[in-house]
Amino acid sequence: MDPAVLGTRLASSLVAPLVKKLFVREAPGAGLVDRPVRLSALVSFRGEQRSLTEKGVAKLATRLVREAVDSPGERPFPPDEETAVTDVLSRKLLALGDLDMDDVQAVRLGYRELARKLNHRAPTTGDLSADASFFLDTLTEWACLHIINFFTQRSTFVAHTLLEQSRTQAELIAKLDELITRSPRPFALDAAFERRYLPHIAEKHNHITIYGIDLRDSPDRWPLEVAYLSLETTATATEEWGPGAPGTVPRTPLTLQLPAEEALRGHDRVLLRGDAGSGKTTLVQWLAISAARQADDGVPGRVPFVLPLRTLIRRGTLPVPDAFLEAVGCPLSPPRGWAERVLTARRGLVMIDGIDEIPGHERARTREWLRDLTRVFPGNQWLVTSRPAAVRPDWLARDGFRELSLAPMNSTDVAAFVHRWHAAADAGAYEERMLTALRTKRDLARLATNPLMCGLICALHRERRGFLPQGRKELYDAALSMLLHRRDRERGMGNPDGIELGEEAQLELLQALAYGLILGGRTEIDHEGALLLIERALPSVASAVGQGDAETIFRHLLLRSGLLREPAPGVVDFVHRTFQDYLGARAAVADGHIDALAGRAHDPQWEDVIRMAVAHARPRERDALLRKLLADDSTRITLLALACLEHATTLDPRVRAEVEARAGRLIPPRTREEAQRLAEAGPLVLELLPGPEGLSDAEAVGVTVTASRVGTEASLPVLKRYRTHRALSVRSQLIGAWHLFEPEEYAREVLAHVDPDDLYFTVRNPGQLTALRGIGPRSGVRFNGEYETEDMLSVLAPEVLTSLAVYDNPLLADVGVFAPLRGLRGLSLFNCRAVTDLSALAPLGLRELTLRGVGGLAGLRALTTLRAAAIRQPLPGNDLRAGLPASAPLEVLFLSRGAIAMTGLRGLAHWPLLTALHLGPAVGPLTVEDWRQVAAQPALTDLYLHNSLLPEIAHAPAMPGIEALHLSQMYGAEDLGELPRVLPHLREVTLHTASGKRFPADRYSGLFSTAHLTVTETE
Repeated sequence: MDPAVLGTRLASSLVAPLVKKLFVREAPGAGLVDRPVRLSALVSFRGEQRSLTEKGVAKLATRLVREAVDSPGERPFPPDEETAVTDVLSRKLLALGDLDMDDVQAVRLGYRELARKLNHRAPTTGDLSADASFFLDTLTEWACLHIINFFTQRSTFVAHTLLEQSRTQAELIAKLDELITRSPRPFALDAAFERRYLPHIAEKHNHITIYGIDLRDSPDRWPLEVAYLSLETTATATEEWGPGAPGTVPRTPLTLQLPAEEALRGHDRVLLRGDAGSGKTTLVQWLAISAARQADDGVPGRVPFVLPLRTLIRRGTLPVPDAFLEAVGCPLSPPRGWAERVLTARRGLVMIDGIDEIPGHERARTREWLRDLTRVFPGNQWLVTSRPAAVRPDWLARDGFRELSLAPMNSTDVAAFVHRWHAAADAGAYEERMLTALRTKRDLARLATNPLMCGLICALHRERRGFLPQGRKELYDAALSMLLHRRDRERGMGNPDGIELGEEAQLELLQALAYGLILGGRTEIDHEGALLLIERALPSVASAVGQGDAETIFRHLLLRSGLLREPAPGVVDFVHRTFQDYLGARAAVADGHIDALAGRAHDPQWEDVIRMAVAHARPRERDALLRKLLADDSTRITLLALACLEHATTLDPRVRAEVEARAGRLIPPRTREEAQRLAEAGPLVLELLPGPEGLSDAEAVGVTVTASRVGTEASLPVLKRYRTHRALSVRSQLIGAWHLFEPEEYAREVLAHVDPDDLYFTVRNPGQLTALRGIGPRSGVRFNGEYETEDMLSVLAPEVLTSLAVYDNPLLADVGVFAPLRGLRGLSLFNCRAVTDLSALAPLGLRELTLRGVGGLAGLRALTTLRAAAIRQPLPGNDLRAGLPASAPLEVLFLSRGAIAMTGLRGLAHWPLLTALHLGPAVGPLTVEDWRQVAAQPALTDLYLHNSLLPEIAHAPAMPGIEALHLSQMYGAEDLGELPRVLPHLREVTLHTASGKRFPADRYSGLFSTAHLTVTETE
């Protein structure tokens, strides 16, 4: 035991006074003697005037030992050795008087050497245990440490030496203080810098442009708090066992939603996809100011870094952390190494905006840069944004990034946006008329799917005093007219720079700049490159010739057009990518580049350009472009051609018929993947969706998925046609699409007519809770998120409800609140950490129970009526009976996520009625004895296994009773060669593929000659 460790048991405030009693008091006087004092003259238990007897020393030793023994922690030696230890310590202390040295020599020796000399004078007896001897040695050193400290504090301790030493130390301290003053600690500098940086970030990003509200003496930038609209993100995920009946097939596809500003909650790495104008950059701004304000208020939080990729890529070499601020033009200079210290401390929120805004050949380099950063600086939060088609779905999956997509604005979002826009613009007189126009004009409503377009529509509506264009091209034409011509004129600006360019002249120059950017695969350009493009276009614009050189005209467009901006010194881009695509398409058509447009059809960055080119083109050019697209029979190009029809006001009927015939081979979609691709074509596809008559169940699901993904009010008529469909998969899709529409209207028009059998009506927000009350009680209800028990019970009818699921609710603690639900037969609790006791459920007579992430499993054994149980967390004890109700008539048992880590399958025989056993991923180690338990089950016929358990079952004994096998998460390369031996009497084998994987059934059919083999694809 080191003396420092012993010091945690014996405080210095106790030891120091005891040690001081061993020595005589100092005599009066200055004590400036010229030689040291012998130890024999210092000790208080020798000489003529003793103040401490040898018996007193023994008492001191007793107290030291007793305090050490009574202190918290493990006892240092056996109790029966305490007296012997005390005697030896007493002898060692008395040996101080026998040492032939003075106090200065003792100090120079140091406490360890002084203790060694005392041990030599009074050695430890050999009959003590090793623990006691070790304790004595350590305690002696601890006492010597205080003895030496006592010597150094005596006024008579070689005064002249102490004075000189004190003088030297004082000089050293003064120099160190001066050095510290001149060179503050890095952490102090960091804190001071962050007190300036965080308010700067909050102020810099706390504004957005609400298009058009600056047209009549109104500012064009508004506080983000005023205008920010919380949108939703979505992610497609799977569950091994959804909240339905426990006998269902594992891995049910789900669509998960959460507010966009909570995208990083629960996951530190997110790739966020969103279409142009969907609000990606606005979300980045909101997260930045939220983090900055939280940290600035002293709440432990993240330090935000906002890194637009289009700005970073200009540097050639992507920046290391210490160059982040310089790369984005931050005017503040951080202490050297500050950013790296922030990331090393895992305090960073790094937001990398716009993967789609850099050339395709730069993206691999960017991913490697990001991969290096996340590997070197783990524990920080990382948000990357991109347009959906810019990178493949799994582009960052290997690096631990979760993928989310910004959902289109639904009618509720649009109404909220319109209200906030008109409030911010002080244009309340137009709000109701704007909402009416959106409800009644289909072409207009389907454009208002993101904040950019919704803002433009509101601005145009106000500026045109309630009159709006219909189509997308007309809308952009009107918006450009407003920005390029009417703005300055209606504000009475005149010509402040002496240049007057008409709307057409400005369009000619701006479209040359836009097309140059598109051809280069970029979204921004330096001033020199922009000047070169303007200089090339200038001679053909007669009205601009003579008004100035390229530099002058460019500066005028930058300052007055409203379409260009300078995101950083010396760099220019369009205020939004949508305008760049629209103007670039106009230039491509004007230059006759039809072949070039068709040749770029496979590049996702050109999709909007091609669609807008069809809108700009003359009829003959439009025919030619679509014929060239049809020369490629790929699905993506066919869908692009189909999307182009929306903008083809005049078109050769034969071309239109061919496009629609080609699309007809894709419609109806037969898989979710095909449905999602179709939805990308936009609302036009809704007119081509058939059924439900004459469609298979899979095709009916595909149609409803497509209509849901389009997600506009125009989708409702399609979905209403399917509301009486009998297939569970179709009905599930209709319920899953609820969040994409206005809750009450969708509930009234669709959900109220859906057969509720075997379905959960999922409530994700208060609006859906209110809507569910309006359509009456349902037999199955699922709550996602925090809800008070009173709110949940308000929509649950005891006489109707049979199945209930509660997800992610930290407010639920007492399951006894469900006692009035006397008809409840199935309950699922997911991530309800406050629930620790289930015994209050016993009177309900539950038949099915699913548990994952509850706080405890107390009372589970009391649920003796269960016929199906799914446990996705560790069971207690070393036998299944310790956690599960041994007397329950279980027929279906699902185990996963460490459920049997401690129990194995011991005790499985106590459920002889078991017919189906599901073993999911990470269920726990399985031994040969566990498999024997499975083989011994008399009624067990159905076995469900996760792919990861194949190596373990390969060593299992034969299980002749199993007739049906289901394997999940299959990739098609697994070795199933041992299964015929282990499961010799199989009649049915079903292989459920991993998401997105496909392989033919005949790959394994030879192994199971007597069984029917099916491969089921998981979307």
